[in-house]
Amino acid sequence: MYTRFIIFAVCAPLLTALLSLIWLPVLWMLVIILPLIGVGLYDLSQSSHALRRNYPLFGRGRWFMEWLRPFIRQYLIESDTDGTPINRMFRNIVYQRAKGALETVPFGTRVDTYRTGYEWIGHSLSAIDAKSFNPDLRVMVGGTQCTQPYAASIFNISAMSFGALSRNAILALNGGASDGGFYHNTGEGGISPYHLEAGGDLVWQIGTSYFGCRDNAGNFSSEAFAEKATLPNIKMIEIKLSQGAKPGHGGILPADKNTPEIAAIRGVPVATQVDSPPTHSAFSSPPELLAFIARLRELSAGKPVGFKLSIGRKSEFVAICKAMVQSGTLPDFITVDGGEGGTGAAPLEYSNSVGMPLREALAFVDDCLTGFGLRRDIRIIASGKVLTGFHLVKNLALGADICNSARGMMLALGCVQSLTCNSNHCPSGVATQDPRLYRGLVVSDKRQRVTQYHHKTVHATAEIIASAGLRHTAELTRTHIYRRVSQEAVRRYDQIFPYLKAGCLLSDEVPESWQLYLDEAEPDSFMPKRCLTEIDRQCSAVAPCVDQPSTNMETHT
Repeated sequence: MYTRFIIFAVCAPLLTALLSLIWLPVLWMLVIILPLIGVGLYDLSQSSHALRRNYPLFGRGRWFMEWLRPFIRQYLIESDTDGTPINRMFRNIVYQRAKGALETVPFGTRVDTYRTGYEWIGHSLSAIDAKSFNPDLRVMVGGTQCTQPYAASIFNISAMSFGALSRNAILALNGGASDGGFYHNTGEGGISPYHLEAGGDLVWQIGTSYFGCRDNAGNFSSEAFAEKATLPNIKMIEIKLSQGAKPGHGGILPADKNTPEIAAIRGVPVATQVDSPPTHSAFSSPPELLAFIARLRELSAGKPVGFKLSIGRKSEFVAICKAMVQSGTLPDFITVDGGEGGTGAAPLEYSNSVGMPLREALAFVDDCLTGFGLRRDIRIIASGKVLTGFHLVKNLALGADICNSARGMMLALGCVQSLTCNSNHCPSGVATQDPRLYRGLVVSDKRQRVTQYHHKTVHATAEIIASAGLRHTAELTRTHIYRRVSQEAVRRYDQIFPYLKAGCLLSDEVPESWQLYLDEAEPDSFMPKRCLTEIDRQCSAVAPCVDQPSTNMETHT
């Protein structure tokens, strides 16, 4: 197996020596040949990689091809509808809108309209001109318990921390938000000077580590919170319970991104990996969560306060709703993050297999709040692969009032989906703390692109709803969106996700499909109580036979 390398190691220097008798400069080839032989000898002696040990030097070609493979696929092989997590078609439309380039497409759709899962909006013969209404679509956030409500755009920057993103990326995002009149969620990493410099509206996210509002022991500090929450830039407060990309896990800041500046902002040791706890220490039950919301609302002088979560066990959200009804304390908004959400660093299993996808989660949250009679006072914000106007329309039709986008805004900054967010080697300077890389991200240029992307996406949304005969996204319902569920059948969203009757979960008219969640949910605990189904009862009748040791069973040693 390693014979070829031995032949190369012996013959290459000899051949070079012989050729030097004819032409002396050929000896310069030894500058290349000898280091390669040295690498091969090292491979032959090392014991960590069997492939390199068996195929010295030549076996390294495998790692080179693995490194090259994503670039070959992205730039040479994949079609416009291929590529993950964001395909080329959607990446291109973000780039085009951000740059103000031509954004129309020729020769018809490249999407297979007959594939299962294809979705569209039903237009109207009573379509209206989008110019006839204000295209700056906004939604008021703030219930009866809020004294400083906020008029939010329907499309905003989702949570991305300084640390996950570079200083220049944060400056450009906030500058774009300031210029375009929409909000910028800080992410759980706290409020940095770069979030404040441009003066854009901020949603301050409070995570489980309480960065920016923690004491020396890492617990929540009312004094530190009140000092920042009353800043004029801070428009809303969001308590992060979980996020779509790694729900139940907690945030991760890799050590090579934890610079002295970031460590100072977060109050953590420098150059260490920072793993946020999976749960909060300030509360541990639905009533305590709601009391914490009321406390933050008071400390922030009446600003809207809500929470963000990825739906896991449905009964746990039902428990929160029961606690709202019982206590009378309500959040001003709830951000629903889908399981398809992105992040800079997450374990594979969490990204792929934990958390409910956005569409199902969104419909469930909207229905649950409606069923408990709470929907009128609480706004729903959707987050998870929101890139185009139709993405907004689908989420808003399902029950959201507002949408957030993280990866769309990153693409507007110049992200090329190199999939190196967790390595500190982001080539576009977006997701890195390396000054040699983020210097390439020119803030003045990229903030303009963020503004343009937002403006054109909201404009596209306005045109879509105008085609359906609507003047505001608040008029969208599940009846407007269609999905091909098989080769023979098409269903409207209201058939796939049937509406609940307002207040029905507080009455005797509880739908059968919801009864189990209501039975499991206790308003004083996140964890569901054990409720026996018919299958459980049958199993419990058999279980004692399994649990009790048989007197006739042989003992094997």
